[in-house]
Amino acid sequence: MKIILLGAGQVGGNLAENLASEENDITVVDTDGKRLRDLQDRLDIRTVNGLASLPDVLKQAGAEDADMLIAVTNSDEVNMIACQVAFTLYRTPMKIARIRNPQYIREGDRLFKQEHVPIDVLISPELLVTNYIQRLIETPGALQVLDFAQGQLQLVAVKAVHGGLLVGQELRFLKHHMPSIETRVAAIFRKGRAITPQGSTVIEADDEIFFIAGKADINAVMSELRRKESNYKRIMIAGGGNIGYSLAKTLESRYSVKIIERNEERADWLSNHLTQAIVLNSDASDQDLMLDENIEDIDIFLSLTDDDEVNIMASMLAKRLGARKVMTLINNTAYVDLVQGGDIDIAISPSQTTIGSLLTHVRRGDIVNVYSLRRGAAEAIEAVAHGDERSSKVVGRSIEDIDLPEGCTIGAIVRKDQVIIAHDHTVIESGDHVILFLIDKRRTVDVERLFQVGFTFF
Repeated sequence: MKIILLGAGQVGGNLAENLASEENDITVVDTDGKRLRDLQDRLDIRTVNGLASLPDVLKQAGAEDADMLIAVTNSDEVNMIACQVAFTLYRTPMKIARIRNPQYIREGDRLFKQEHVPIDVLISPELLVTNYIQRLIETPGALQVLDFAQGQLQLVAVKAVHGGLLVGQELRFLKHHMPSIETRVAAIFRKGRAITPQGSTVIEADDEIFFIAGKADINAVMSELRRKESNYKRIMIAGGGNIGYSLAKTLESRYSVKIIERNEERADWLSNHLTQAIVLNSDASDQDLMLDENIEDIDIFLSLTDDDEVNIMASMLAKRLGARKVMTLINNTAYVDLVQGGDIDIAISPSQTTIGSLLTHVRRGDIVNVYSLRRGAAEAIEAVAHGDERSSKVVGRSIEDIDLPEGCTIGAIVRKDQVIIAHDHTVIESGDHVILFLIDKRRTVDVERLFQVGFTFF
């Protein structure tokens, strides 16, 4: 596939790295020559130095015969105009744009149409991150929560801890403990290394375990792997930007929410637009403020400013003053592994969340969802099976007979409204939503080929 990628920042650079390893023809456009040289030194891609919305720059990038344009520059306006120019002048068939300003997003249904601003897929990082954090809040103890088949099924990552019922036991005992619940462990990461789970695999404390189950059964499975955490009630948010506001607005009717914003004008705006949340005009790293606001009673402290260093320092302070759990927004992906697991319980990377959503629209075959796991090292994929036994490599076959790539496992199937946890003898039917876990994302192309329909299917 020939793809033009506009923007070489965190998201653009990481996306280029993902796509260049999957037999795609990638051209990256950016105004920063140094960023482009750094990318070209590492990846087999073309680069064009220039403003992404200019017709000549897009032509130089190959817009005349490109299959897809992905606009992820730091400017919403450049992204929108680039899509407009690519469609009007070069008839680029698929145009994806990252749009951050909530005013554009609110009017998206009317704005982003072929006859107005021709964007086929709109990606809102703020909305993606808000939904991601909301799922974590609703699932106490989880490190990651991913929805499949419109929320019928979830993949959850938890850290096994001393005191969990299954710690020190083989995985096969999971079924003995919960005979009425269908679940499957898709992968285990131990000290950063992936382990393919077998029935004889012994769970150790500190293992990071990815399991899949119906949404109603998630809490029951988690209680087997770690001590059950009580539901969260009191939440403090540092940073009243787009994400902080959106999250407070979403949570304020169900939780006790306090939001700290240092800018007085923005704090006034928040006060006028939030109905129940308490707005505090102060600095998130103000120790006296935290003590006055009883930080020791806070269930979750979320630091969501646009400054990584502020987020890290405020989170560490909150944790040491007694906050039960701390989640921190980290824009620099190099920091994520450094900070998570100590004073900071969960580090949230907007770029990884955004990349997963973008990859959903790039994959070949009928791919419904793609999620980056373990900071991009692995992937969870929801693919729809089509065809028949002649035209498909998966339809009509039992899972044990499917030639899955090495390190790939099928965790579950959603058939209409029925959730089926995968077993060796499970037979895949046309229309099934198949949930796959891929430890080595370099094998993604092999998964895509599995779900492509051959020419004999009519």
